[in-house]
Amino acid sequence: MTYRVDLAFRVEEALANLPDKGRQEIFETIAAALVRRDSWPAPGGRHGALCWGPLSWVAFATYLDGIEVYDMGWAG
Repeated sequence: MTYRVDLAFRVEEALANLPDKGRQEIFETIAAALVRRDSWPAPGGRHGALCWGPLSWVAFATYLDGIEVYDMGWAG
């Protein structure tokens, strides 16, 4: 199944300001969130979830067909 990933505008801006290493890790963390459907909150609700990478995290909400990343961070 194909899943949709939407990025909030502030996430897009933050990604643009990261070095390549940070951007790569954030995308890997988003990919990890996509494959862990069992950790997703109920779609369309008011709850979000976090997914952690080695030096990063992403906060996301879910839809029936994917996620929306509304915040992220990288400590590199």
